[in-house]
Amino acid sequence: MRVFGWTALAMAAFAANSVLNRMAVGAGWIDPLGFAAVRVVAGALMLALLLGVRGGVVWPGTRGRLAGVSGLVVYLVGFSVAYLALGAGIGALILFGAVQVTMFGGAVLSGEVVPGRRWLGAGLAFAGLVGLVAPGGAEVPVAGAVAMACAGIGWGIYSLAGRGASDALAATAWNFGLAVPVVVGVALIWGGMRAEAAGVWLAVLSGAVTSGLGYALWYTVLPGLGAARAAVAQLTVPVLAALGGAVVIGEAVGGRFWVASAVILSGVAIASAQSGLTRR
Repeated sequence: MRVFGWTALAMAAFAANSVLNRMAVGAGWIDPLGFAAVRVVAGALMLALLLGVRGGVVWPGTRGRLAGVSGLVVYLVGFSVAYLALGAGIGALILFGAVQVTMFGGAVLSGEVVPGRRWLGAGLAFAGLVGLVAPGGAEVPVAGAVAMACAGIGWGIYSLAGRGASDALAATAWNFGLAVPVVVGVALIWGGMRAEAAGVWLAVLSGAVTSGLGYALWYTVLPGLGAARAAVAQLTVPVLAALGGAVVIGEAVGGRFWVASAVILSGVAIASAQSGLTRR
């Protein structure tokens, strides 16, 4: 039950990232790469502060570090760019659909035995995603969808890399710290770093709280979930993001979205009912 509660809190943080990013970038308060740069710097500083309070900086080892940093960079850049065109809920649906495919692939390749009921639940949840963006459904800009799909692949790789983290806080802090020069460099070269005060503060909130603290929490609960169950759990985020977008930003969501959301949540319930994954 404790793992469930912490996982739910992490999912809420992920959904908040979608809303904050959409608020700042969609309103033109900051350019997308500038948002990503401020976000990763704020997250790195918050995590470094937490490490200092805990007793000092600890190197968590090289295992999963390259994959973790690379996945985080791809996710941060793609995520911010996509929200130039996508609403919070639609963007989160595409993001975590790509996450699910990536993490299920990683589960199979790493030798995890995925029970049939979990495959059924994942398939049902993914069908809800397909139904939403199929012809005749929501209007989804192609460029934004591609950028968000890339972000989802990056996040899936980042999550897979975190399964073996023995020190979740240290691993997250180093991932953020090592990603800073890459993301900031990309923003300076291609983004121009346009920003108003409101956009900067939203990026700081996203980086320090819902990203830095949220991702450290996510790395903490990942070992108890396994790759497949973690992938399915994240499909609750689009529903939360859509609710947040509707309440905070006033984004409209149609009936088709809520039908798809009901299908997704049903799939999550089916897949999560199984006990933990075992290894071959």
